[in-house]
Amino acid sequence: MANNKLLVEERQTDLGAFMVGRLLPFRQKRQVGPFTFIDHMGPATMGPGNYVDVDQHPHIGLSTLTYLFEGEIEHRDSTGAVQVIGAGDVGFMTAGSGVTHTERSPKSQRGGKEFRMHGYQIWVALPKETQEMAPRFDFYPHYEIPSREYNGLSLKVVAGKAFGLEAPLQGYTPLFMVDILSKEETTLDLTGQLEGEVAFVIVKGSIRSQGQVVHAGQMLISKTDDECEICLDAHTQILLFGGERLEDEAFLLWNFVSHSKARLQKAKEDWENKRFPQVPGDTSYIPFPTPKK
Repeated sequence: MANNKLLVEERQTDLGAFMVGRLLPFRQKRQVGPFTFIDHMGPATMGPGNYVDVDQHPHIGLSTLTYLFEGEIEHRDSTGAVQVIGAGDVGFMTAGSGVTHTERSPKSQRGGKEFRMHGYQIWVALPKETQEMAPRFDFYPHYEIPSREYNGLSLKVVAGKAFGLEAPLQGYTPLFMVDILSKEETTLDLTGQLEGEVAFVIVKGSIRSQGQVVHAGQMLISKTDDECEICLDAHTQILLFGGERLEDEAFLLWNFVSHSKARLQKAKEDWENKRFPQVPGDTSYIPFPTPKK
């Protein structure tokens, strides 16, 4: 790989119901723009006895962005929000000073039939001045997501501004996330199309950059910000994301993000002592993980 890009391999974890592949953070790069965590869920066949059931767990200092290609997830959180997120929809929960939530397969998919599950859950770190804001949940249905055809590509701007489009989800710092599908072999030149750090997650197919082929399950991070070019093979799907770097370094502890390590420790203690708000009607609890010896 040429020295102006970083290549990241997806690290697989078996969660029982399906495989999750973690792409960010990793040792050489903790964030891309404000994006601090990316999990790839599936693709997996779900069905009787095999559903998504993520019990109540906490967050501070970040927003979670849920984006699916297949399947549905029912989101519930301590603000009282209840929302089924389907393919192409965008769920955006801002934790701020503290929130708890659950993620489960909705009742409509628990009828005994098999179904496919595939998508991404992404964490966006909040800037220092808004990390203690009141928690909230925002939902953007698939039909509100702007799209266009461009140079043999189908583009959907999931968040922020890119390629002359502006998503309803703008976040709290300048950022972008774009779902791109190539109909044919084509070249994607990002010059003038967006601003900030850039990463490419290959969902399916492959891309080529400076003679190197990058396949599904890998992430390519440009070291030259938005002035870069890649070639996409036909029928390749990628997620393009990034934006402006945060002025202050954000630290990560389990499900918590903060510019203060002391604040992370307080969140840990608050969760262990049951001081977080609860999801209405839910008594489930995921304990803080025990450090590996």
